[in-house]
Amino acid sequence: MSRSQQLFERAVKRIPGGVNSPVRAYGAIGETPRFIEKADGAYIYDVDGKQYIDFICSWGPMILGHNHPAIKEAVFKAAEKGLSFGCATEAEVEMAEFICDKIPHVEMIRMVNSGTEAVMSAIRVARGFTKKNKIIKFAGCYHGHSDSMLVSAGSGVMTSGVPDSAGVPVGCTKDTMIATYNDLNSVEQLLVESKGQVAAIIVEPVAANMGVVPPSEEFLKGLRRLCDEHESLLIFDEVITGFRLQFDGAAGYYGVKPDLVTYGKIIGAGMPVGAYGGRRDIMCKVAPKGPVYQAGTLSGNPIAMAAGLTQLRILSEHAEIYDRLQCKGEQLFCGIRQIFKKYEIPYQVHQVASLGCIFFTDENVTNYQTAKTSDTKEFAEYFKFMLERGIHVAPSQFEAIFLSDAHTEQQIQRFQECLESYIVRRKNR
Repeated sequence: MSRSQQLFERAVKRIPGGVNSPVRAYGAIGETPRFIEKADGAYIYDVDGKQYIDFICSWGPMILGHNHPAIKEAVFKAAEKGLSFGCATEAEVEMAEFICDKIPHVEMIRMVNSGTEAVMSAIRVARGFTKKNKIIKFAGCYHGHSDSMLVSAGSGVMTSGVPDSAGVPVGCTKDTMIATYNDLNSVEQLLVESKGQVAAIIVEPVAANMGVVPPSEEFLKGLRRLCDEHESLLIFDEVITGFRLQFDGAAGYYGVKPDLVTYGKIIGAGMPVGAYGGRRDIMCKVAPKGPVYQAGTLSGNPIAMAAGLTQLRILSEHAEIYDRLQCKGEQLFCGIRQIFKKYEIPYQVHQVASLGCIFFTDENVTNYQTAKTSDTKEFAEYFKFMLERGIHVAPSQFEAIFLSDAHTEQQIQRFQECLESYIVRRKNR
């Protein structure tokens, strides 16, 4: 029995499902989770000593690769002074100044501890600022596990939210309405039917929790127009896309200015951190300046600020990193398309910069409903085949493939070689 199996047997006795986050579970693909001991560059190593090329990158924030020497040094230096103070520090001021100086649509920012907390807080301040209660989100877009965001699509876009998790009262989701991603008509219908009641529309500008689904050419611009027409706020959830597509995130990449934006662990270089920010007049509603309460003892933690500020400075000062990431994304996903074309496999391949996804379906994927046509049983076979050959991808059809600046051309080719071997085996079954 492997050490990962031994650890999992111990874990299931004390941790629900044996993991501290469901995305780490391998149950859907019939495997035992690999317990990771260390990481460096584009590699991770499990407790049994097996090496994997990592295409998860801690779900995105390791954009420079694991264990980057400058970030590690910054963490060590900060840790020497103490791990947590529960008081204001210079590092959090520097982080706020840096982001607000570099990101045009962020005039003020508040540090929190996770993407979930950032979204929860942004929703609250949107309601406090507009004095409206209703929120529009999109089926298949994940915005953390706060009660009001755990909502299923239901049977129609006009139906009020139905809780998507046990333990979430209907009352918590009654003001959350569901629209269809890439469908402006579904959004406009909700705004018209709830005239004057919608505080904000929140969206993943690139949907990356139903696989990777890019916005149509007019979708994000259309959301901006609709928010302006109906006096609602536009919130970009950039927990995944922020500082990844380019330095100013999806807002800059697509040329659409949100009123509020949320960030996640990438601003902590992978450490537990999040943030929300945006227009000054909105953010001035946050306590202690304004009446919208939000607090956190660990917000702006000095170790997380040291790590994150180091990473953001490197990304800001070296624009060529984004050029390299774009090239690596094109190399990986164009190569995958060529493999599918060669073997006449009608699967869908999406890519936005260094994010991408393979959909095991022959249907054009533009939203959650079409993403769900994917063959999850075949995904499980593909996942196990790749894992056995040292390729580490997310154990779910509906997650992204992430590239880092540490990935090499040879590692990308290795991914493609393993995928082609899988396709050949599949064709010969």
